[in-house]
Amino acid sequence: MDAIASPVTLQGPTEREADLVYRTRLPVRIWHWVNAVTIFALLMSGATIFNAHPRLYWGKYGANYDQAWLVIGKRAQEGFLRLGGFEIETTGYLGLTPYSTKAIPPLFTIPNYYSLAEGRQWHFFFAWALVISLTLFVIYSIFSKHLSRDLALKPEERKLAHLWHDIKDHAHLRFPTGAAAKAYNPLQKIAYLGVIFVLIPLVVLTGMTMSPTLNAAFPWLLDIFGGRQSARSIHFLCAAGFCAFIFIHLLMVVLAGPFNELRSILTGWYRLPQPRKDSL
Repeated sequence: MDAIASPVTLQGPTEREADLVYRTRLPVRIWHWVNAVTIFALLMSGATIFNAHPRLYWGKYGANYDQAWLVIGKRAQEGFLRLGGFEIETTGYLGLTPYSTKAIPPLFTIPNYYSLAEGRQWHFFFAWALVISLTLFVIYSIFSKHLSRDLALKPEERKLAHLWHDIKDHAHLRFPTGAAAKAYNPLQKIAYLGVIFVLIPLVVLTGMTMSPTLNAAFPWLLDIFGGRQSARSIHFLCAAGFCAFIFIHLLMVVLAGPFNELRSILTGWYRLPQPRKDSL
């Protein structure tokens, strides 16, 4: 049909066809969506578990009357969040809402009612899904050279001047165009490597540290993280890190062009954005 519509296509692809490239391989796309579902399920089931005792401590021990560094709760008809000596009112959002008196409302929990036993079942199931999917993805990334070819920072990208330039481009919403848009930019690489090799392993290890059964098998975990309560706090901060990553990731997708980005992660095909005519 293209050949009938335009004789130019007899000599080669049109300009728009030439701009369409295969950017995201199938294993990467599968892991992306499996990981997305897994992380959301872990965050929401983890919120149910957190609601059982919405206070965080540093050290080996923690109970209601110990000094907590983070508290989400209610006082009479007021919800509040206290971080160290700083406190803000959260009535209607956290601690006390029209639907719940729990720290985190049911809209953000699995199940959408308070059940510590069910929350743990959901959490443990998806924790295993996270471990298995990450292991398979890392094996694939090493043997397919996805890690060394696509994710590892190139020598010039490790320079502070290069990273600072990339930060300024993102701050001014200047995204790569042409052939440069096919590859991950340095900030993307750092974010993805941080999630794969820091955030996920840390959340898994701290989760293991909170299990009395696993403490018997791996007692050194308690020494590494300074006790079960410190591990719980780090686990919570990792969850906050996932939330921040998801927010920034979705924001960048919207700003860079949601249709094109979704097509890439669904089908693998991506249309290279062209520089604006008024750009220098």
